[in-house]
Amino acid sequence: MLKRFREDISCVFDRDPAARNSFEVITAYPGVHALLWHRVSHLFWRIHLKWIARMLSQLSRIFTGIEIHPGAQIGRRFFIDHGMGVVIGETAVIGDDVTLYHGVTLGGTSWKKGKRHPTLGNNVVIGAGAKVLGPIVLSDGARVGSNAVVVKDVPENATVVGIPGHVVSAKTKDASSEKREAFAKKIGFDAYGTSSGMPDPVANAIDIMLDHIHAMDTQMQNMCKSLKSLGTELDEVKLPDLGGCDISSDQPLPEHVDSDNTDKSSD
Repeated sequence: MLKRFREDISCVFDRDPAARNSFEVITAYPGVHALLWHRVSHLFWRIHLKWIARMLSQLSRIFTGIEIHPGAQIGRRFFIDHGMGVVIGETAVIGDDVTLYHGVTLGGTSWKKGKRHPTLGNNVVIGAGAKVLGPIVLSDGARVGSNAVVVKDVPENATVVGIPGHVVSAKTKDASSEKREAFAKKIGFDAYGTSSGMPDPVANAIDIMLDHIHAMDTQMQNMCKSLKSLGTELDEVKLPDLGGCDISSDQPLPEHVDSDNTDKSSD
């Protein structure tokens, strides 16, 4: 139990850049408070002390504004950011490394007993105000946009937006996109809440910029090697450490960037 608590607290630092230290997270994050209350109430629920479990969940709701039924099954490193207005139903099942934002509802569409709430796989992200309703499955890596209403299953790594929710991106990651994401992470950039497959001109422009920067670094490296081979002495400039990001010239460039570092998309 204590190990789970530590994981629940430490995962906040990976998903909220505003988190400064563990003391602040423990004392000032209602999403963490609600999850800790749920871990305890779920234990009482499992040993059939259900009234006590419900009372603990109600106390948590009063203090945090987050309502999690004690029967809900929640995996490891679950994070609710901001939290106010989140509702998670009794038969909801949530995998590992899932993130919910404020106003999210994991609700039911039937008054019949049995499985009536969603099942979320691992690494699922649900945006603010989204409603995921019914005994549907959101597969691993699924993303739900803000204020979307999802009533159908979502495939792996897909992004869903709109009312009713529809898939706007269900592409599997190729080598180029994985390399782009790795390079963006190394230089400290994170496109908050966006997916590269979404029809977003800003996100597409950022992808092209990342590819262009990568191509420029490769070209500059080749130029320096050529000048040194001709006996030219160059001043060594200390560059920021990219954490071991390999941008050597033998890496293939993304398909929309020419070998002469010209962006095809501008043609």
